[in-house]
Amino acid sequence: CVRRETVHTSRMIPGLGLVALFFVGLANGQDLSELKAHVQALRSQIIEQRDLIKVQEDRLVEAESAEARRLQVNSYVTVADATTYFTTLKATGSFGGALDSFWLCLCGSLVMFMHAGFAMLETGSCRAKNASNVLMKNLVNVCVGTIGWWLLGWGIAYGSKTGTDLFGTDGFVGQHFYTRDASGNIQPLASCDGSGCQSTMLSWFFQWAFCTAGATIVSGAVAERVKGPTYAAFAFVMTSFIYPIVVSATWGGGWLALEGGAGAGYMDFAGSGIVHLTGGIAGLAGTIVLGPRKGRFEQPEDFEAHNLPLVVFGTFSLWFGWYGFNPGSTLGMHDSGTGALAAQVAMNTTISAATGGITVFVLRYFITKKYDVG
Repeated sequence: CVRRETVHTSRMIPGLGLVALFFVGLANGQDLSELKAHVQALRSQIIEQRDLIKVQEDRLVEAESAEARRLQVNSYVTVADATTYFTTLKATGSFGGALDSFWLCLCGSLVMFMHAGFAMLETGSCRAKNASNVLMKNLVNVCVGTIGWWLLGWGIAYGSKTGTDLFGTDGFVGQHFYTRDASGNIQPLASCDGSGCQSTMLSWFFQWAFCTAGATIVSGAVAERVKGPTYAAFAFVMTSFIYPIVVSATWGGGWLALEGGAGAGYMDFAGSGIVHLTGGIAGLAGTIVLGPRKGRFEQPEDFEAHNLPLVVFGTFSLWFGWYGFNPGSTLGMHDSGTGALAAQVAMNTTISAATGGITVFVLRYFITKKYDVG
């Protein structure tokens, strides 16, 4: 309010001054045209001053707004200080370890989101009357599978191979996940190398996402044919024993990984064999035991997908989750090399998904003679 009154007053005073100047000039006998020219010159100066004041006011408002948003109120960080700080972080391994931890937490979360994709895809592909059962199995898979992975799965897969190359012998029920300092505070255990440190709990989380994703493959394979308690029992066995035994022999450094010399026995970058082949074989075993749904091949029109929007949404959700599954298998993001590798894997994943989709469209057209996403 004060500022506005000041501006209005400044506008009134020049006007009164011009009138006074006009009458003073007439009293002194000056020519009228000369007075008008003088008044016009003064008016132009006043307009310029007003514009200048407006620009200064805008700059003041902008400066006040920038000051309110500024994070560092007391002082600014110089380039030299920032360089020294990040150099120290890199030398101690903290910077690389922080980037790796953030990367694996992000990618593990993306893989976990694939469960939403599985749930939508399976629910949309089944009959409406079984939608609730399929959704329940997907939830049970994650919940029960998590407990199984924590109780036994992690220890069998990645525990120390004491006296055997078949399975781990420690790491059960969160064993050796952390220690306590002299004050009793929890200190996460970490495995460190030249690029940084990663905690055991970080590895547990990322590998948990893979484990439960592999078990969910079976959920779709046996859809509409398994009761909830039965599937819950299978999910526990799958995540606590079947999948961990496979991981122990391969990624866990067991007998298959040691065949042919260190690091040459078995290679699987993102789990095409360990995760998906294991889940696929388990699903095949389940379908063999259960057999087809009654009337599946006698009245196939009764088994059409009941909700195509869910099918498409689930497909895109799975595609999105793959960017955690595959690029995240670099297991780090501490330097430009791992970043470039993750980008390459993301590109390959994108091209593969697009090529697979086009292939399915073409095959379905030749088989059904129509364009169909169901």
